Amino acid sequence: MWADEAALDAVAQRLDRWETSFADRAQRARSLTSQIKALTGTARSPDRTVETTLDSTGKLVELRLDERIRQRPAAHIAELIVTAARSAYADLLRQVTEVTRETLGDDPAGAAIVESYQRRVRPEAGGAGAAR
Repeated sequence: MWADEAALDAVAQRLDRWETSFADRAQRARSLTSQIKALTGTARSPDRTVETTLDSTGKLVELRLDERIRQRPAAHIAELIVTAARSAYADLLRQVTEVTRETLGDDPAGAAIVESYQRRVRPEAGGAGAAR
């Protein structure tokens, strides 16, 4: 009987560790979600006439244009805005990656989260020449 009790105790301890592990992972997931929701990505054009800010979903939430922009052709302004927005996206993705690694470490779930985020939020391919 002693062997059965020892085996039962070992199973109970393993289940306790498993439950604690799940609770810890759930807490880290809630923390990560909260941190990501608070992130924004911001970038400026090299000449600092355009600044874009994206929320955590990749949506443009702020666009600032310096008065000097009025001296530029519309097509050039549009290009500056798109480039700055792409750079803001890169800034946002960098932050999401950093927060995910800090929160989850090398957990494969972290890599999957970043990949999923990248697919959902990624803008169309193109240049990213704006500076933060």
